[in-house]
Amino acid sequence: MIPFLDLKLLNDRYRETLLSVTSRVTLSGWYILGQEGAAFEKAFAAYVGTRHCVGVANGLEALTLTLKAWNFPANSEVIVASNAYIASVLAITQAGLTPVLVEPDPATYNLDPARLEAAITSRTKAILPVHLYGRCCDMEPINAVAARYGLKILEDAAQAHGAEYKGKRAGNLGHAAGFSFYPTKNLGALGDAGAITTNDDALADQLRYWRNYGSGKKYVNDLPGHNSRLDEIQAAILSAKLPHLDPDNARRRAIARRYLNEIRHPELTLPSADQIDADCWHLFVVRHPRRDAFREYMLQKGIQTDVHYPIPPHQQKAYSQFAHLALPIAEQLHREVVSLPLNPVLTDSEVEYIIQTINSERMKE
Repeated sequence: MIPFLDLKLLNDRYRETLLSVTSRVTLSGWYILGQEGAAFEKAFAAYVGTRHCVGVANGLEALTLTLKAWNFPANSEVIVASNAYIASVLAITQAGLTPVLVEPDPATYNLDPARLEAAITSRTKAILPVHLYGRCCDMEPINAVAARYGLKILEDAAQAHGAEYKGKRAGNLGHAAGFSFYPTKNLGALGDAGAITTNDDALADQLRYWRNYGSGKKYVNDLPGHNSRLDEIQAAILSAKLPHLDPDNARRRAIARRYLNEIRHPELTLPSADQIDADCWHLFVVRHPRRDAFREYMLQKGIQTDVHYPIPPHQQKAYSQFAHLALPIAEQLHREVVSLPLNPVLTDSEVEYIIQTINSERMKE
Protein backbone atom coordinates (compact mmCIF):
# COMPACT_ATOMS: atom_id res chain seq x y z
CA MET A 1 0.00 0.00 0.00
CA ILE A 2 1.25 3.47 -0.92
CA PRO A 3 -0.35 5.77 1.69
CA PHE A 4 -1.56 9.19 0.68
CA LEU A 5 0.71 10.63 3.38
CA ASP A 6 2.70 8.85 6.08
CA LEU A 7 3.34 11.43 8.80
CA LYS A 8 5.42 9.04 10.88
CA LEU A 9 7.78 8.39 7.98
CA LEU A 10 7.85 12.09 7.15
CA ASN A 11 8.98 13.00 10.66
CA ASP A 12 11.27 10.02 11.23
CA ARG A 13 13.86 11.89 9.15
CA TYR A 14 14.19 14.37 12.01
CA ARG A 15 13.79 11.93 14.89
CA GLU A 16 16.93 12.83 16.83
CA THR A 17 16.53 16.56 16.26
CA LEU A 18 12.88 16.54 17.30
CA LEU A 19 13.64 14.52 20.43
CA SER A 20 16.43 16.93 21.29
CA VAL A 21 14.39 20.13 20.88
CA THR A 22 11.33 18.79 22.69
CA SER A 23 13.57 17.67 25.56
CA ARG A 24 15.20 21.10 25.65
CA VAL A 25 11.86 22.87 25.90
CA THR A 26 10.48 20.38 28.42
CA LEU A 27 13.47 20.88 30.70
CA SER A 28 13.44 24.66 30.30
CA GLY A 29 10.26 25.11 32.33
CA TRP A 30 8.98 27.82 29.93
CA TYR A 31 6.20 26.68 27.58
CA ILE A 32 4.27 29.72 26.30
CA LEU A 33 5.54 33.00 24.74
CA GLY A 34 9.22 32.41 25.35
CA GLN A 35 12.50 32.32 23.48
CA GLU A 36 11.55 29.44 21.19
CA GLY A 37 8.52 31.26 19.86
CA ALA A 38 10.46 34.48 19.37
CA ALA A 39 13.24 32.63 17.54
CA PHE A 40 10.80 30.93 15.16
CA GLU A 41 8.95 34.18 14.48
CA LYS A 42 12.22 35.87 13.55
CA ALA A 43 13.32 32.99 11.32
CA PHE A 44 10.00 32.58 9.55
CA ALA A 45 9.62 36.32 8.93
CA ALA A 46 13.07 36.31 7.34
CA TYR A 47 12.15 33.28 5.24
CA VAL A 48 8.93 34.87 3.97
CA GLY A 49 10.54 38.30 3.57
CA THR A 50 8.36 40.29 5.98
CA ARG A 51 9.21 42.44 8.97
CA HIS A 52 6.95 40.53 11.33
CA CYS A 53 5.70 37.06 12.12
CA VAL A 54 3.22 36.55 14.96
CA GLY A 55 2.81 32.97 16.12
CA VAL A 56 -0.73 31.83 16.92
CA ALA A 57 -2.56 28.61 17.77
CA ASN A 58 -3.57 27.55 14.23
CA GLY A 59 -4.27 28.72 10.70
CA LEU A 60 -7.92 29.57 11.31
CA GLU A 61 -6.95 31.82 14.20
CA ALA A 62 -4.30 33.48 12.02
CA LEU A 63 -7.00 34.61 9.59
CA THR A 64 -9.66 35.40 12.19
CA LEU A 65 -7.43 37.51 14.42
CA THR A 66 -6.13 39.54 11.48
CA LEU A 67 -9.66 40.34 10.33
CA LYS A 68 -10.61 41.31 13.88
CA ALA A 69 -7.51 43.47 14.30
CA TRP A 70 -8.48 45.48 11.22
CA ASN A 71 -11.64 46.47 13.11
CA PHE A 72 -14.00 46.59 10.14
CA PRO A 73 -17.64 47.54 10.82
CA ALA A 74 -19.85 44.56 11.65
CA ASN A 75 -21.09 42.63 8.62
CA SER A 76 -18.57 44.23 6.27
CA GLU A 77 -17.92 42.03 3.24
CA VAL A 78 -14.82 39.99 2.49
CA ILE A 79 -14.37 38.38 -0.93
CA VAL A 80 -13.14 34.77 -0.98
CA ALA A 81 -13.03 31.97 -3.55
CA SER A 82 -16.12 29.76 -3.63
CA ASN A 83 -14.04 26.56 -3.69
CA ALA A 84 -11.84 27.40 -0.70
CA TYR A 85 -11.53 25.11 2.30
CA ILE A 86 -14.21 26.05 4.81
CA ALA A 87 -11.65 27.50 7.26
CA SER A 88 -11.23 30.52 4.96
CA VAL A 89 -14.96 31.22 5.21
CA LEU A 90 -15.12 30.41 8.93
CA ALA A 91 -12.52 33.08 9.63
CA ILE A 92 -14.68 35.71 7.98
CA THR A 93 -17.85 34.84 9.87
CA GLN A 94 -16.03 34.34 13.17
CA ALA A 95 -14.74 37.90 12.79
CA GLY A 96 -18.34 39.12 12.46
CA LEU A 97 -18.03 39.76 8.73
CA THR A 98 -19.88 38.54 5.64
CA PRO A 99 -18.20 36.25 3.08
CA VAL A 100 -18.82 36.99 -0.58
CA LEU A 101 -18.12 33.85 -2.60
CA VAL A 102 -16.52 34.42 -5.99
CA GLU A 103 -15.91 31.64 -8.51
CA PRO A 104 -12.33 30.43 -9.15
CA ASP A 105 -10.40 30.18 -12.38
CA PRO A 106 -11.02 26.53 -13.40
CA ALA A 107 -7.48 26.29 -14.79
CA THR A 108 -5.71 27.28 -11.55
CA TYR A 109 -8.42 26.61 -8.91
CA ASN A 110 -7.60 30.02 -7.44
CA LEU A 111 -9.67 33.19 -7.11
CA ASP A 112 -10.38 34.60 -10.59
CA PRO A 113 -9.22 38.25 -10.69
CA ALA A 114 -11.55 38.93 -13.63
CA ARG A 115 -14.57 38.31 -11.39
CA LEU A 116 -13.49 40.55 -8.51
CA GLU A 117 -14.87 43.97 -9.43
CA ALA A 118 -18.37 42.65 -10.06
CA ALA A 119 -18.44 41.37 -6.47
CA ILE A 120 -17.39 44.65 -4.83
CA THR A 121 -20.02 46.72 -3.04
CA SER A 122 -19.96 49.69 -0.70
CA ARG A 123 -19.60 47.21 2.19
CA THR A 124 -16.55 45.40 0.80
CA LYS A 125 -13.50 45.85 3.02
CA ALA A 126 -11.08 43.06 2.11
CA ILE A 127 -10.13 40.31 -0.32
CA LEU A 128 -8.98 36.94 1.00
CA PRO A 129 -7.07 35.17 -1.80
CA VAL A 130 -6.44 31.50 -0.97
CA HIS A 131 -3.24 30.06 -2.44
CA LEU A 132 -4.93 26.71 -2.91
CA TYR A 133 -2.93 23.47 -3.23
CA GLY A 134 0.39 25.39 -3.07
CA ARG A 135 -0.04 27.71 -6.05
CA CYS A 136 -0.06 31.46 -5.47
CA CYS A 137 -3.04 33.41 -6.71
CA ASP A 138 -2.45 35.88 -9.54
CA MET A 139 -1.73 38.67 -7.09
CA GLU A 140 -0.80 41.54 -9.43
CA PRO A 141 -4.36 42.13 -10.71
CA ILE A 142 -5.84 41.29 -7.30
CA ASN A 143 -3.63 43.91 -5.63
CA ALA A 144 -4.50 46.40 -8.38
CA VAL A 145 -8.23 45.98 -7.71
CA ALA A 146 -7.64 46.25 -3.96
CA ALA A 147 -5.68 49.46 -4.37
CA ARG A 148 -8.35 50.94 -6.62
CA TYR A 149 -11.07 50.34 -4.04
CA GLY A 150 -9.02 50.81 -0.86
CA LEU A 151 -9.36 47.17 0.24
CA LYS A 152 -7.15 45.10 2.52
CA ILE A 153 -5.54 41.91 1.19
CA LEU A 154 -5.29 38.94 3.58
CA GLU A 155 -3.53 35.97 2.00
CA ASP A 156 -4.57 32.51 3.09
CA ALA A 157 -1.15 30.90 2.76
CA ALA A 158 -2.00 27.76 4.74
CA GLN A 159 -1.00 25.55 1.80
CA ALA A 160 1.70 27.77 0.31
CA HIS A 161 4.83 27.52 2.49
CA GLY A 162 7.65 28.50 0.15
CA ALA A 163 5.50 29.13 -2.91
CA GLU A 164 6.51 32.16 -4.97
CA TYR A 165 4.90 34.78 -7.16
CA LYS A 166 7.11 36.95 -9.36
CA GLY A 167 10.11 36.54 -7.07
CA LYS A 168 8.31 37.07 -3.74
CA ARG A 169 7.17 34.38 -1.36
CA ALA A 170 3.61 33.71 -0.32
CA GLY A 171 2.96 35.59 2.90
CA ASN A 172 4.55 38.76 1.51
CA LEU A 173 2.10 39.48 -1.29
CA GLY A 174 -0.59 41.50 0.52
CA HIS A 175 -1.17 43.45 3.71
CA ALA A 176 -0.98 40.30 5.88
CA ALA A 177 -1.09 36.52 5.55
CA GLY A 178 -2.25 33.59 7.63
CA PHE A 179 -0.26 30.34 7.77
CA SER A 180 -1.20 26.94 9.16
CA PHE A 181 1.46 24.52 10.39
CA TYR A 182 -0.95 21.61 10.72
CA PRO A 183 1.10 18.37 10.58
CA THR A 184 0.21 17.67 6.92
CA LYS A 185 1.51 21.02 5.64
CA ASN A 186 4.80 21.49 3.78
CA LEU A 187 6.13 22.93 7.05
CA GLY A 188 4.23 20.93 9.62
CA ALA A 189 4.27 20.97 13.41
CA LEU A 190 3.48 17.95 15.59
CA GLY A 191 0.11 19.44 16.48
CA ASP A 192 -1.84 22.59 15.71
CA ALA A 193 0.12 25.77 15.07
CA GLY A 194 -0.15 28.91 12.96
CA ALA A 195 1.31 32.33 12.25
CA ILE A 196 0.57 35.70 10.70
CA THR A 197 3.13 37.53 8.57
CA THR A 198 2.98 41.24 7.78
CA ASN A 199 5.04 44.35 7.09
CA ASP A 200 2.57 46.49 9.05
CA ASP A 201 4.16 47.41 12.39
CA ALA A 202 0.92 48.60 13.99
CA LEU A 203 -0.98 45.49 12.89
CA ALA A 204 1.73 43.20 14.29
CA ASP A 205 1.54 45.01 17.63
CA GLN A 206 -2.25 44.64 17.68
CA LEU A 207 -2.04 40.94 16.86
CA ARG A 208 0.29 40.28 19.78
CA TYR A 209 -2.46 41.64 22.00
CA TRP A 210 -5.25 39.76 20.19
CA ARG A 211 -3.54 36.38 20.56
CA ASN A 212 -3.00 36.83 24.31
CA TYR A 213 -6.43 37.65 25.77
CA GLY A 214 -6.09 41.20 24.45
CA SER A 215 -3.29 41.76 26.92
CA GLY A 216 0.15 43.32 26.63
CA LYS A 217 0.71 43.37 30.37
CA LYS A 218 -0.23 40.59 32.77
CA TYR A 219 -3.82 40.89 33.99
CA VAL A 220 -4.36 44.10 32.00
CA ASN A 221 -6.70 43.50 29.04
CA ASP A 222 -7.11 46.23 26.42
CA LEU A 223 -8.95 44.20 23.78
CA PRO A 224 -11.53 41.37 23.77
CA GLY A 225 -8.80 39.00 22.61
CA HIS A 226 -8.38 35.28 22.11
CA ASN A 227 -6.26 32.62 23.77
CA SER A 228 -4.32 31.79 20.62
CA ARG A 229 -0.60 31.40 21.25
CA LEU A 230 1.99 29.28 19.46
CA ASP A 231 3.43 27.09 22.20
CA GLU A 232 7.16 26.72 22.76
CA ILE A 233 7.41 23.04 21.80
CA GLN A 234 5.72 23.56 18.44
CA ALA A 235 7.81 26.67 17.80
CA ALA A 236 11.02 24.73 18.49
CA ILE A 237 9.90 21.90 16.21
CA LEU A 238 9.09 24.36 13.41
CA SER A 239 12.46 26.08 13.81
CA ALA A 240 14.19 22.71 13.49
CA LYS A 241 12.24 21.80 10.36
CA LEU A 242 12.37 25.18 8.60
CA PRO A 243 15.84 24.64 7.04
CA HIS A 244 14.45 21.52 5.34
CA LEU A 245 11.48 23.28 3.75
CA ASP A 246 13.18 24.34 0.53
CA PRO A 247 14.79 20.92 -0.12
CA ASP A 248 11.45 19.25 0.61
CA ASN A 249 9.69 21.61 -1.79
CA ALA A 250 12.32 20.83 -4.44
CA ARG A 251 11.48 17.14 -4.06
CA ARG A 252 7.78 17.95 -4.38
CA ARG A 253 8.46 19.87 -7.59
CA ALA A 254 10.47 16.98 -9.01
CA ILE A 255 7.58 14.58 -8.40
CA ALA A 256 5.06 17.06 -9.80
CA ARG A 257 7.18 17.44 -12.93
CA ARG A 258 7.16 13.68 -13.46
CA TYR A 259 3.40 13.48 -12.98
CA LEU A 260 2.82 16.35 -15.41
CA ASN A 261 5.18 14.96 -18.04
CA GLU A 262 4.37 11.26 -17.78
CA ILE A 263 0.73 10.80 -16.80
CA ARG A 264 -1.29 10.09 -19.92
CA HIS A 265 -4.95 9.42 -19.23
CA PRO A 266 -7.82 10.59 -21.45
CA GLU A 267 -10.21 11.30 -18.56
CA LEU A 268 -7.82 13.02 -16.18
CA THR A 269 -7.38 16.79 -16.10
CA LEU A 270 -3.95 17.58 -14.71
CA PRO A 271 -3.15 20.80 -12.83
CA SER A 272 -1.64 23.74 -14.64
CA ALA A 273 2.04 23.22 -15.47
CA ASP A 274 2.99 26.85 -16.15
CA GLN A 275 4.56 27.52 -12.73
CA ILE A 276 6.18 24.25 -11.71
CA ASP A 277 9.14 25.89 -10.00
CA ALA A 278 7.10 28.62 -8.28
CA ASP A 279 4.41 26.37 -6.84
CA CYS A 280 5.24 24.48 -3.65
CA TRP A 281 2.93 21.56 -4.60
CA HIS A 282 1.31 21.04 -1.23
CA LEU A 283 -1.15 18.86 -3.13
CA PHE A 284 -1.22 17.41 -6.64
CA VAL A 285 -4.89 17.67 -7.57
CA VAL A 286 -6.29 16.14 -10.73
CA ARG A 287 -9.88 15.95 -11.93
CA HIS A 288 -11.81 12.87 -13.02
CA PRO A 289 -15.46 12.87 -14.15
CA ARG A 290 -15.99 9.54 -12.33
CA ARG A 291 -13.92 10.27 -9.26
CA ASP A 292 -15.28 7.58 -6.95
CA ALA A 293 -14.66 4.82 -9.49
CA PHE A 294 -11.16 6.15 -10.15
CA ARG A 295 -10.36 6.25 -6.44
CA GLU A 296 -11.63 2.70 -5.98
CA TYR A 297 -9.46 1.51 -8.88
CA MET A 298 -6.40 3.18 -7.35
CA LEU A 299 -7.13 1.68 -3.95
CA GLN A 300 -7.45 -1.80 -5.46
CA LYS A 301 -3.99 -1.26 -6.91
CA GLY A 302 -2.64 -0.29 -3.48
CA ILE A 303 -2.58 3.50 -3.86
CA GLN A 304 -4.42 5.78 -1.45
CA THR A 305 -5.85 9.05 -2.76
CA ASP A 306 -7.77 11.84 -1.03
CA VAL A 307 -10.28 14.56 -1.93
CA HIS A 308 -9.64 18.25 -1.24
CA TYR A 309 -12.54 18.91 -0.90
CA PRO A 310 -15.77 16.93 -1.44
CA ILE A 311 -18.28 19.65 -0.42
CA PRO A 312 -18.01 23.37 -1.27
CA PRO A 313 -18.60 25.84 1.58
CA HIS A 314 -21.96 27.06 0.28
CA GLN A 315 -23.33 23.49 0.36
CA GLN A 316 -22.20 22.79 3.91
CA LYS A 317 -24.89 22.66 6.60
CA ALA A 318 -22.89 25.22 8.58
CA TYR A 319 -23.59 27.79 5.83
CA SER A 320 -27.13 26.90 4.86
CA GLN A 321 -27.78 30.62 4.28
CA PHE A 322 -25.71 30.27 1.09
CA ALA A 323 -27.44 27.10 -0.17
CA HIS A 324 -29.40 29.10 -2.76
CA LEU A 325 -26.25 30.29 -4.53
CA ALA A 326 -25.48 28.95 -7.98
CA LEU A 327 -21.71 28.42 -8.16
CA PRO A 328 -21.30 25.92 -10.99
CA ILE A 329 -17.50 26.09 -11.29
CA ALA A 330 -16.95 25.36 -7.61
CA GLU A 331 -19.59 22.65 -7.64
CA GLN A 332 -18.01 20.87 -10.60
CA LEU A 333 -14.54 21.10 -9.08
CA HIS A 334 -15.74 19.62 -5.81
CA ARG A 335 -17.39 16.74 -7.69
CA GLU A 336 -14.26 15.91 -9.67
CA VAL A 337 -11.09 16.78 -7.76
CA VAL A 338 -8.89 14.00 -6.41
CA SER A 339 -5.44 14.33 -4.85
CA LEU A 340 -2.63 11.93 -5.76
CA PRO A 341 0.16 11.06 -3.30
CA LEU A 342 2.89 13.71 -3.43
CA ASN A 343 5.29 14.28 -0.55
CA PRO A 344 9.06 14.39 0.07
CA VAL A 345 9.32 10.77 1.27
CA LEU A 346 7.63 9.28 -1.78
CA THR A 347 10.26 7.14 -3.52
CA ASP A 348 11.07 7.13 -7.23
CA SER A 349 9.77 3.58 -7.53
CA GLU A 350 6.49 4.57 -5.88
CA VAL A 351 6.16 7.54 -8.22
CA GLU A 352 6.81 5.24 -11.18
CA TYR A 353 4.18 2.77 -9.96
CA ILE A 354 1.59 5.52 -9.47
CA ILE A 355 2.18 6.82 -13.00
CA GLN A 356 2.02 3.36 -14.56
CA THR A 357 -1.12 2.48 -12.62
CA ILE A 358 -2.92 5.63 -13.76
CA ASN A 359 -1.84 5.17 -17.37
CA SER A 360 -3.10 1.59 -17.31
CA GLU A 361 -6.52 2.48 -15.95
CA ARG A 362 -9.32 1.86 -18.43
CA MET A 363 -12.51 1.57 -16.46
CA LYS A 364 -15.70 0.37 -18.03
CA GLU A 365 -18.64 2.76 -18.22
